[in-house]
Amino acid sequence: MIFYTAITLGILIVIHELGHFLAAKLTGMRVDRFSIGFPPRAFGKKIGDTDYCISWIPIGGYVKIAGMIDESFDTEFLHREPQSWEFRAKPMWARMSVISAGVIMNVLLAVVIFWGIKYVSGKFVIETTEVGYVVEGSVAEKAGIRSGDKIITINDKPVYDWEEIQRLIYFEHLGRNIIITVERAGRQKNIVLPPKVITDRTEIPFDIVEAHTVALILDVQPDKPAAKLGLKTGDVILSLNDIPVRAHLQVIKIVRSHAGKQLKVTWRRDEQVYSGITTPTDSGRIGTGITTRYTGPFRQIKYSVIQALVAGLEQVVEAPILFIASVRQIIAGTVSFKDSFGGPIKIAQFATRSAEYGILSYLFFLGQLSMMLAILNILPIPALDGGHLIMLIYEKIFRREIPHNVKLAIQQVGFILLLAFMAFIIYNDISSF
Repeated sequence: MIFYTAITLGILIVIHELGHFLAAKLTGMRVDRFSIGFPPRAFGKKIGDTDYCISWIPIGGYVKIAGMIDESFDTEFLHREPQSWEFRAKPMWARMSVISAGVIMNVLLAVVIFWGIKYVSGKFVIETTEVGYVVEGSVAEKAGIRSGDKIITINDKPVYDWEEIQRLIYFEHLGRNIIITVERAGRQKNIVLPPKVITDRTEIPFDIVEAHTVALILDVQPDKPAAKLGLKTGDVILSLNDIPVRAHLQVIKIVRSHAGKQLKVTWRRDEQVYSGITTPTDSGRIGTGITTRYTGPFRQIKYSVIQALVAGLEQVVEAPILFIASVRQIIAGTVSFKDSFGGPIKIAQFATRSAEYGILSYLFFLGQLSMMLAILNILPIPALDGGHLIMLIYEKIFRREIPHNVKLAIQQVGFILLLAFMAFIIYNDISSF
């Protein structure tokens, strides 16, 4: 887990900071330091004018550019006249390009990754519109969607596969009432879903799972209830207390509801079926990583190089759309703030699990994370790239420079807030681990 986390974060940070570094070099700025992590400095090597190093606070990285107030909080240059190689001496377009370059590099990385994935693997189309599992108490269940329903149309538009269902709900009809026509027991029924149907797309779309899925075990932690029972990676959970299960969320809910209580588990390994009794921990866990795996009919569409690029760009565009939708839900109170962010532990979990699926799965996760890093960095928050851009835009509009002591104070406050936010999500990770 530590290996995949280090590789994942290392790639994203290096790519991001490389953008700042190259833009600074191309515009004639001197780069004093290229750091992975924030100060204080741990170790490194100076080559030419630049100190390439690792720093102690592992929440990102930075490029120290001469004549710029940044994460290093260096102010010595303020006591001398601007030099031609300094950030402050360069025209506005050069300064803005340097600040934007990190985000641009993260977006380009995502484009290249998604482009390559689409070209190599094409498009995996789940050829079913039948609902297999509906999360208990969810918006979908309350609206009347049931297991076994076959979705016929969404807002009068026919659907033929599961991706169309997700696309229509997440993009074409995002934030509007959605009328879903389903076929149940040979009869058609209209079901109205309110605008707040999106929960967390990294789990399952608006709390329903397609038919033909199984709950697949990805890993088993040693000395935990699952390991003592005999469960192994690759096993399929068939039922819990004789209740058939089809999705990982279903397993999680049932296990948590039996915290400290005996639970009958039935599972399949190859062609053999096993059964046994276990007792989840007091926190409602049995020590497994689990996912939902589709096993039904599908088709694979192959792309040309150009078609793959277009499909990759479409994948990139999805990220800001879903981010905006998530922010709206947080503001509306339909999703809690603490459930919307993950830190190093969650990244480690997702990186490890995606890697276990194979290189394409891991690269897809890396591309998504790269886009999220780009989006978060461009937000107008002090200490982030977006905060620097806002100050530059202010100076351009009002044609006056923000006092250096004000810039320094803004950076310091932003850095403290960033540390506090990181502490919060790490605590949140640990409490839900």
